[in-house]
Amino acid sequence: MTRSKREEFTPEEMRLADVAKALSHPARIRILKILADKNVCICGELVDGLPLAQATVSQHLKELKRVGLIQGEIEGPKTCYCLSRDFITRAHESLINLFNNINQGECLPCKTKMNSNR
Repeated sequence: MTRSKREEFTPEEMRLADVAKALSHPARIRILKILADKNVCICGELVDGLPLAQATVSQHLKELKRVGLIQGEIEGPKTCYCLSRDFITRAHESLINLFNNINQGECLPCKTKMNSNR
């Protein structure tokens, strides 16, 4: 039986990759900034702060919600969104740990390393 390549990665690695993918679009960054600045749940005003159509904003909100960065609650005909503070705190800690691990030790420039292998 063939194993999926996704099975070769830890759940933490998969979760971090998912968060990084969700953060990889400037509209999603702007949405998170707007929600953080308002510090309350926002129902319909998000579209006003973005140079995008309602349908496009909805797709970005759907992706941020899928990953867990935001929460959405239906209130009448609208969905109100706010930041998922607990998830964001955990993601922040995981990203800090990742970059701390990557940044440990001294890294030689590529040319220096390549020359020393000859």
